[in-house]
Amino acid sequence: MKLLFDLFPVILFFASFKGAESFPAESLAAAQTLLGSGVGPETAPVFIATAVAIAATVLQVLLVKMRGRRVEPMLWISLGVIIVFGSLTLYLRNELFIKWKPTILYWIFAAILVWGDMTGRNFIRTLMKEAVEMADGAWRTLQRAWILFLAAVGIVNLAVAYTCTTDFWVSFKLFGLTALTFLFTIGMALWMTKHAVERQNDADVSPPSAP
Repeated sequence: MKLLFDLFPVILFFASFKGAESFPAESLAAAQTLLGSGVGPETAPVFIATAVAIAATVLQVLLVKMRGRRVEPMLWISLGVIIVFGSLTLYLRNELFIKWKPTILYWIFAAILVWGDMTGRNFIRTLMKEAVEMADGAWRTLQRAWILFLAAVGIVNLAVAYTCTTDFWVSFKLFGLTALTFLFTIGMALWMTKHAVERQNDADVSPPSAP
């Protein structure tokens, strides 16, 4: 359920884009009503999807607040990025800003981890609340692996955004980026399991303490 909640704005972005594509005349009229001039039939779907994504992310934060829970920092960052880049997309009538949004978000998270690595703080370990017991060096390696992944996937998103159609990018945003993140997460989970087992084995073969 949490995964669906986290993907809520992305899913609605995809669904609203595809829906607007299926009804070009209606989507153009709706986009022109929302934004006025500067909207064509080829750009109307992405502008409508952008407005929906902004509203969905705001709704995410409101739902968390209404349930009396703490809004996680990552959600606040996501809200800030979608508002800034989504608003620029709509105000300037330029879809490139919303295409940059995932990359900026990935790179912000990477920069936070870089800062933690430079200051001796392991945010991955903090987020997991030490649910897995590993050596300090293993946690440091894990954090650096996430830094590299976030930086790389941000570049991949831009490569797709600049070389493929908007229609393809919208599908890649939901399915491609989600799949890459899922596969990397699974890989890191397997690596953590292996490392944690190795550490436990080391503890098992350690010499007994003196009586």
